[in-house]
Amino acid sequence: MSNEDPSLLSPLHERHVALGAKFGDFGGWSMPLEYAGGGVIAEHTAVRERVGVFDVSHLGKASVTGPGATAYLDSMVTNSLARITPGKAQYTLLCDEAGGVVDDLIAYLVADDDVFLIPNAANTPEVVRILRASAPAGVTVSDLHHDFAVLAVQGPRSVDLLDALGLPSELDYMAFERADLDGVSVIVCRTGYTGEHGYELVVPWDAAAVVWDAVIARGAQFGLLACGLGARDTLRTEMGYPLHGQDLSTEITPVQARAGWAVGWAKPEFRGREALVSEKEAGPVRRTAGLVSLERAIPRAHMTVTNLAGVPIGEVTSGTFSPTLKVGIALALLASAEGLVDGDEVLVDVRGRPSRFAVTTPPFVERSTR
Repeated sequence: MSNEDPSLLSPLHERHVALGAKFGDFGGWSMPLEYAGGGVIAEHTAVRERVGVFDVSHLGKASVTGPGATAYLDSMVTNSLARITPGKAQYTLLCDEAGGVVDDLIAYLVADDDVFLIPNAANTPEVVRILRASAPAGVTVSDLHHDFAVLAVQGPRSVDLLDALGLPSELDYMAFERADLDGVSVIVCRTGYTGEHGYELVVPWDAAAVVWDAVIARGAQFGLLACGLGARDTLRTEMGYPLHGQDLSTEITPVQARAGWAVGWAKPEFRGREALVSEKEAGPVRRTAGLVSLERAIPRAHMTVTNLAGVPIGEVTSGTFSPTLKVGIALALLASAEGLVDGDEVLVDVRGRPSRFAVTTPPFVERSTR
C-alpha cells in the first residue's frame, strides 16, 4: 500500500493491515472490505447478533457555522431542520435544481449557528462547493474531511460495549452527546447504517487509534468483530437503505427512491423543490422496489429487470446475497406503469439467465435501530 496517496488512507490504515484486511476503493479511499479470519458473512452475523465496529473515516465531515447557519442550511437541504433541536441529528438530502440527489448526508444540529455534516466521501467537495457558493455573509462552510475520523459501533450488544467504555449509551435515536474516552473528546451519536441498535463515534483524526484500540480491547467480552465495508453493504441492503451513486444519484430523485419521508414538503424553500413537488404531484415514472430471489440467483447492480413476458421494466440498483435470509435480494428501479405490488413476480437477467424474483417492500429483515 506504500504507493497510495496518503491523503486517501484512514488514520487507522495500519490497524487494518495488522488485522489482515482486504482493501477496496470507496470514493477514492482505500478502506477495509473484510478482515482475515472472518469475512463478510461472519462480520455481518456479528452485527446482527452481537456487535461489530466499522471504520467509516472515509465519510466526509464539514460544518456550517455563523449567525443564521441553520436557517441557511435549511433553505438548501430537503429535510426540515425545524423538526429537531440542538443535540439531535437528521438524515437529509442535497438536491440539484432538477431534483436529482447530489448527496445524502447526516446533519448534526449543534446550535442555531453551528451544524456539523457527514456527507459521503466522494461527494464532500461538491457539497462544500454548493453550500459555499450561496452562503450569506457571516456564514462559513468548512471542509473538515481530515479533521475527524468516524467509527460505527453497531449491534444488539453495542449498548453494553458503550457502557464498558464509559460512553453515554442511553441516547434517543438520532441524538448525540459529547463525552471523553481515555482523554479523547468523542461525539457519540445514536445513528447507523445497519438497521441495528448502534452508535457512531466522531473523534479527532489524530486520536482515532486510541479510540479504536479501546473499542477492540473492551469489545472482546461481547463478541466484537472488526467489520469491513463489505458487511456494511449487505447489512444496509437488507434494510433497504440507499447507497448514493447506486440507489440515489443526480439521475434518481427522492420521489423515485421512496425517500420522500426525508423531504420537508411544507418548507417554502430548498434546492430542487419545484421539480420535486411537480414530480410528486404527477407521480414518478419509476419507483424503487425490493426484490427477493425465488431461485438461487444473486442479483447485482445494473442487471435488467423484465416482466414475465420478457419486456424490460427497469434495472437493479443494488443487489447482494442476504446472509440473514440466505437468498439473493435487490433494490431496483421499476416502471411505475407496471403497477406492481408485493408478491408479484418479475425476472432479473442474471448473467444471461432470466431468474424469478418476488416484489416486496423493504426492509427485507426487521429493523432494530431503536
